[in-house]
Amino acid sequence: MRDAKSSATSRRNLLLGTAAAGALFAAGCTSNENNDSDGNSKPAANTADDKPGKEVTIGFAGPQADHGWLNAINEQAKRRAKEYQDVTLESTEGSNDTAQQIGQIETLINKKVDVLVILPADGKALTQVGLKAMRAGIPVVNLDRVFASAQAYRCWIGGDNYGMGLNAGHYIGERLKGKKNAKVIELAGIDNLELTRQRTAGFDAALKNYPNIEKVGRQAAEFTVESGQSKMAQLLQAHSHFDALWNHDDDQGVGAERAIKQAGRDDFLMVGGAGAKRAMDTIKADNTVLKATVLYPPTMAASAIDLARALGQGKGVGGLAELEIPASLTLYSAVVTKDNVDEYLPTGFS
Repeated sequence: MRDAKSSATSRRNLLLGTAAAGALFAAGCTSNENNDSDGNSKPAANTADDKPGKEVTIGFAGPQADHGWLNAINEQAKRRAKEYQDVTLESTEGSNDTAQQIGQIETLINKKVDVLVILPADGKALTQVGLKAMRAGIPVVNLDRVFASAQAYRCWIGGDNYGMGLNAGHYIGERLKGKKNAKVIELAGIDNLELTRQRTAGFDAALKNYPNIEKVGRQAAEFTVESGQSKMAQLLQAHSHFDALWNHDDDQGVGAERAIKQAGRDDFLMVGGAGAKRAMDTIKADNTVLKATVLYPPTMAASAIDLARALGQGKGVGGLAELEIPASLTLYSAVVTKDNVDEYLPTGFS
């Protein structure tokens, strides 16, 4: 599954919503030059846009599609590349095996691609191959799971795991703020992953703002349907009453919802995580305990292709005054509810 930077680093990164990020890459309206006398600014000469430009070959080394979110990452990257007439995508077979992925990336380096987009199976273990690419003059866009050295990539783009927990906690807190002695439970992901610890830390931090709420239970699952069902069943058995559940991942949420249905429970609200289309459809129907999901948008892969194209063409990002693309972009973890689900449904993944 996904890995992440420390929450402190995330706080320093530029925060962008997915819609805003798309607008930045597509627009070409920000100027680095003085305004004309009529008050209109000139488009920056180095701004990336949709018009065909210099041909760019992008090497993409993504994950094995053994999870809905990971499959969406691969699909988003391939779909975005096809939208550009000037982009050729050299894509490897997805792999979660570190040695195999290193070999795949070395093959792309030997092919002398113009730019690399890499979602590493293990950021620390693949740092050296990222450094190798950068030393060979091939800029690297590091996607989500971060390398151990900033020298191994030109730009990092990814999600905000701490922000996911924070926003889930605030949503639940606002829903329960008028309730005395409210109780919440948490169905986490894999505890030995930093991303899971960050999501829990953000959730706990948000709940501190609501003294009427107590977290009374937590189980760590494994981002699978089966684990979601078994761990949720344990939580339900241990807690005869609670008011809200935060589940870190919509895929394991399928199992959690099965356990909830089997137990005949509907006395609490549930918040999911990641932004699966199935979850959004359920939220829109508004006929189960699932009332919201907090995004960890796989659209970051499409934005990574935008960044790689801009790097290959020596251009900046539309909508920003800087001549160069930023070194780091953290996407915002929006909360999707029945009130805004139609806006986010197109980003939902299967």
